[in-house]
Amino acid sequence: MSIFSRWKDGLSKTSKSAFGQIASILGASEITDETWDDLEALLIQADLGIETTSSILDSLKRLTRDLGLIRASDLTLNLKQELRSRLISPPQIHFENKPTVILIVGVNGAGKTTTIAKLTSRFVNEGKKVLLGAADTFRAAAVDQLEVWANRLNVEIIGGAPESDPGAVAFNTVQAGIARGADIVFIDTAGRLHTRFNLMEELKKVYRVVGKAMDGAPHQVWLVLDATTGQNALNQARSFKEAVNVTGVILSKLDSSARGGMAFAIQSELGLPILFAGLGEKPEDLTPFDPDAFIEGILQSS
Repeated sequence: MSIFSRWKDGLSKTSKSAFGQIASILGASEITDETWDDLEALLIQADLGIETTSSILDSLKRLTRDLGLIRASDLTLNLKQELRSRLISPPQIHFENKPTVILIVGVNGAGKTTTIAKLTSRFVNEGKKVLLGAADTFRAAAVDQLEVWANRLNVEIIGGAPESDPGAVAFNTVQAGIARGADIVFIDTAGRLHTRFNLMEELKKVYRVVGKAMDGAPHQVWLVLDATTGQNALNQARSFKEAVNVTGVILSKLDSSARGGMAFAIQSELGLPILFAGLGEKPEDLTPFDPDAFIEGILQSS
């Protein structure tokens, strides 16, 4: 399956909702005040947020005046260009440290453990030696789930007793990664609401402990965000970025989202690149984020 086909299929729900309606209002009609009102409503409905939506409309209105555009259909290409300019092309992921320690964080139910499994599958297939750390010690099911995936993918996992210190598990995982010559160490952390002060403080502790286990670690902190949560994801991203220096975002369940516009808000307001996106349940459906394919996918005609 081509990259664009995979994105088109994965974003079919999104393209049939608010974004899909944009194509219908940018038809053969002339540009009127109603065109702008409808476009504003749909962009906000698609979860771009008021600030990002206002910025896009201001740019489109300026282009309309400067270029003398009359037909609403003339706005389609310009809208795509405006949306594209607000997405950061994800950086190349390099594993310069051995091991490269990656902390996976996010709220309850975002899909962290499943995402780690998909990432592990990807990098094992690329020939990397991966070690997993089950530092979500407060949810026994999370440890069991990660162990199942570790056995399935034939990778080692470091765990701890139920309700044991997650910092200790993270520390032991990094040291084991060094001793066993791992290329990548993924550490799964407990899901936590970004509004719970004590839980965020605990996450900060895990972050600090990992640094004590290996100088410079964690080398990456990836935040898993549930794409179906809309603008609330922006508040989550802001809190986690402040707490543990998030370096990139993984959008899970993008195929289940009827919106997806918060991707623009996350990047424009927080400057965080989206590294991967979940377009289905299979391991290969976690794919590197492609801004061009994403925009074509959400604006496809239904």
